[in-house]
Amino acid sequence: MPTILAIETSTELASAALLRDGQVITRESAGVQTHSLSILPMVQSLLTEAGISLAHCDALAFGVGPGSFTGVRTACGIVQGLAFGADLPVLPVVTLAAMAQACRELNGADEVLAILDARMGEVYWAQYRFADNQWQVLVEPTLSAPAVVAPLPVGPQGKQLQACGNGLAAYAEAFAAMPFAAAGLPDVMPNARQIAYLGNLAFVQGQSLSAVEAQPLYLRNKVALTTAERAAKVQS
Repeated sequence: MPTILAIETSTELASAALLRDGQVITRESAGVQTHSLSILPMVQSLLTEAGISLAHCDALAFGVGPGSFTGVRTACGIVQGLAFGADLPVLPVVTLAAMAQACRELNGADEVLAILDARMGEVYWAQYRFADNQWQVLVEPTLSAPAVVAPLPVGPQGKQLQACGNGLAAYAEAFAAMPFAAAGLPDVMPNARQIAYLGNLAFVQGQSLSAVEAQPLYLRNKVALTTAERAAKVQS
C-alpha cells in the first residue's frame, strides 16, 4: 500500500496526516495566521513518529481548495517545495470531497452536500454520491449565496441527503427552511486524514501530478470587498 503524506490548510484548522501500511496518524493546529509556521513541524513530527524520511513517501496529497485564499496557497506552496526537494508526485484533493468522505466515515452517508463558509456572504458547496466504491461529483464545487444552494435529488428511494460543513452554521438563517439543514453536521470540516485517504485512491488510479502542475482551486477572483461593496451588502 502506498505511503501518502497529506496536508490541509484551507480553513482555520491546519492538519497533516501520514497514511502508511493502512494506518493513519495525524497532527492538528488551530489558527489560520500560523498555518505556514505550524505545518512543517507537524510534517516532521509525523515522519519522526513513523521512523521514515520524506523520501520514503510515494506521494504528497494536499487540500487544493476551495477555501481560505491564503490557506490553499500555503498548502500548494509547501507541497510543491517538498515535492521538488524529494522528487515526489503530488495529489490535489478537493476540500469539499474530503468533507464528503468525513461524513461517510462518521455515519455511512453516501449522498452528501458539503457546504463551506466562503465569507463575504457566500458559501462554497458541492454535491457528491458514493457509488461503485468511489465518489461521484453530482454538482461541481460552486461559489454562491446560501439561498442559491440547490442540491439535486438523491438516488434510490429511502436515501437521505447529508449536509455538512460550517456554512450551515455561518448562514443558519438562510438555510433554516431548506430540508437538508435540519440534520446537517456543521462541525464536519476538511482534514488531512480524508485528504490522505482520497489522495491514496487518486494515486492508485494514476492521477498524480508533477509538482509544477499543482495549482490551488480558486472559485473567487476577488478576496476582499471595497467599502462601497460592503455597505451595499449590508443595505441589501
